[in-house]
Amino acid sequence: MDKPFAPACERNREPILGVLREAFADRRRVLEIGSGTGQHAVHFAAALPWLRWQCSDRPEQLPGIRLWLDEAGLPNTPPPLVLDVAGPWPAARYDAVFSANTLHIMGWSEVERLFARLADVTTDDAVLAIYGPFNEGGRYTSESNAAFDHALKARDPRMGLRDAAAVDALAADAGFALQADHAMPANNRCRVWRRTPPGPA
Repeated sequence: MDKPFAPACERNREPILGVLREAFADRRRVLEIGSGTGQHAVHFAAALPWLRWQCSDRPEQLPGIRLWLDEAGLPNTPPPLVLDVAGPWPAARYDAVFSANTLHIMGWSEVERLFARLADVTTDDAVLAIYGPFNEGGRYTSESNAAFDHALKARDPRMGLRDAAAVDALAADAGFALQADHAMPANNRCRVWRRTPPGPA
């Protein structure tokens, strides 16, 4: 099979890398949720060699991801893991989590489960970075995002752009506080949270 290729990954990888270079500067083990084609993983792992970049996705995506990882031959990209947010999660712990263009593809119940499970796979000071389009205050931030949301819902009514405040609330429930909200090209955002250890009882 040919390697899968997503043009959007080529367009957005450098702006995202600029955020991750700072957000993950002191991180060591990254879990990428929904690695898709694998393009982001090889680009980020090559540029951030101090990170062990763990890809994960649903089973049907893994052969394409392996093609990208095998071709790159990087020492810091272990074999991809099967991860469906509704199924079993890895037993390992990570001090960083990254996901791009996934929240609007999942149903809201799956988004809720993703955040609910983060505490099980992250260290007490973990950093979470999520890239994609978000609504603000229940409103679209651009006409292109509105059109994209309508197209998603036509494909599957469970899909759709998520409101930033609603996602922040899920993150807070999981122990993550918003640290930064970066404006990105094409009306996207890269939002960064950090997990705060619980205080004494």
